Amino acid sequence: MTARFPGGRALVGSHVRLDPTVDDDADGIFTALDSAEVWAAGYSGGPAARPADPDGWRDRILQARDDDRVMFTVRLLDDGRIVGTSSLGDVDLTHERVHLGWTAYAPDVWATAVNPECKLLLMSHAFEDCGFGRVKIQTDLINSRSQAAIAKLGAVREGVLRRHMRRADGTWRDTVVFAVTIDDWPQVRSGLEQRVAGLGDLRVGDARGSVPAS
Repeated sequence: MTARFPGGRALVGSHVRLDPTVDDDADGIFTALDSAEVWAAGYSGGPAARPADPDGWRDRILQARDDDRVMFTVRLLDDGRIVGTSSLGDVDLTHERVHLGWTAYAPDVWATAVNPECKLLLMSHAFEDCGFGRVKIQTDLINSRSQAAIAKLGAVREGVLRRHMRRADGTWRDTVVFAVTIDDWPQVRSGLEQRVAGLGDLRVGDARGSVPAS
């Protein structure tokens, strides 16, 4: 299969629905992620990059569009509440690779089925619908919980890019790079399917655990 650009439709699982982000989602994303916990470990530039209001998220939505990044809004299936965002970007069709990142969730859904099911839906879309051969996932070196969450997905840790990105406060970030290839995918998919099934009913409100962010 020749790789093609991702996006264009909703990705629906048992617990969550990922819709291509529209401007009107900014208020819901702001509410979901307006917590110091989300930004503390370096997400999207760290605490200094935390939007002060929904307009900050509108700017980010526009930037994603300008960068040809496919941004998804994460909603719970049972009540439609927005609980986060994730994206497929840095698309390289020639070399069949894509970056799964820009991911953050409301703290009350950490350590629930939300993250594994989002990753299952996004990687299924990347590998099976779009024909990619490699999906990169990365995070700040200081975000040990995110690294643990990515490793638990079955992604392979490939190394550290030193002094890779400037954070919003001017400090420099080292980036830990993981990846899943098309050869890894059958085993990774099986593991994610088992994890989602094993988590059963989605319970939120008191969950605390890994915070996926990149």
